[in-house]
Amino acid sequence: MTTYTCLIVDDNEIERDAIEMFVRKIERLEIKSICKNAIEVSNVLATQSIDIIFSDIDMPDLSGISLVKSLKNTPAVIFITSFSDYAVQSFDVDAIDFIVKPATFDRILKASNKAIAYLDLKAKAEKFPVVEQEEQNGDDYFFIKETKGYTRLTYEEVIYIESMGDFSKIFTADNMYVTLVNLKNLERQLPANFVRVHKQFIINTSSIVTVAPTEVFLNNDFSVPLSINAKQELMDKITAKTISRHYK
Repeated sequence: MTTYTCLIVDDNEIERDAIEMFVRKIERLEIKSICKNAIEVSNVLATQSIDIIFSDIDMPDLSGISLVKSLKNTPAVIFITSFSDYAVQSFDVDAIDFIVKPATFDRILKASNKAIAYLDLKAKAEKFPVVEQEEQNGDDYFFIKETKGYTRLTYEEVIYIESMGDFSKIFTADNMYVTLVNLKNLERQLPANFVRVHKQFIINTSSIVTVAPTEVFLNNDFSVPLSINAKQELMDKITAKTISRHYK
């Protein structure tokens, strides 16, 4: 299995040491550099390639988010911060994950596995399914190209779709398919009952079980986050299908 290089940056020494201790326990990660601020990170990335960055956000001179925006070739980014309010901004720069301090080993491991999965997919992109249909043609199905051939999926069986940067993951009740199509382009191919509820998620409204203030619960015990910006569009679609009775 491939080992991926990583870098840790945090202006708090105690936090840096804790993250380093956790990351060293993950077999597929190799720490190449530990930095005190974003400026040091920029200097490191000028001379070597890094696969994953574990970054604080609120740092002096240059924030973690500003750092990522300044990079031309961005590694997989996992933000670790004390401030949950940064969550939306972090996903705006396509962060792989967002961890609120104090970070635990379980949470670091979960985020790391997500980054590793993304990098594995990116390295083997040519072997993974690709959505062949370029636009809607009125049919209720589309095809996924796989190494073994073509798999037909109906729109109805798709529960939700998750972005992984250049890739998207399509979830059905029984399987998960990886497509070499980003979420923005995939969104253009989908029927009207599919709604973007978050920068990283599209759901099939036919699969909704419950809409909570910040989360949507779906069939088969799936759940995805619901952003403030997307909530109104989703509620408009739900309201249009709500049965009401008027008494005279």
